[in-house]
Amino acid sequence: MPKRDTAYRSDALRSVHLAVKGLHSVGAVDKITMRNFDVACIARVVDMSAERIRAIREASGMSQALFAAALNVTVSLVSKWERGEKKPSGAALRLLDLVERKGIDFIL
Repeated sequence: MPKRDTAYRSDALRSVHLAVKGLHSVGAVDKITMRNFDVACIARVVDMSAERIRAIREASGMSQALFAAALNVTVSLVSKWERGEKKPSGAALRLLDLVERKGIDFIL
């Protein structure tokens, strides 16, 4: 799956985040501080279409049952997401975003 561009809350926060990320890469900023900048600068996950959720699952090479188990949700819920009957929110939306960006192995 192609790497998705990071969405920042603003151009100014993008500049700050990239500067701090550079400092982190050379060891001048610790992991906790970097995480705080991630939360402050990067836009929150907003919404996922049914097609996008299905594409994430298929890219993971999983059936709906296995994908549901990996996300700790029911098979019925994954099916409803993929049909557009329900929309993921909260922790489930964040997990889907992580799986899309980093791969299913990141959460297993």
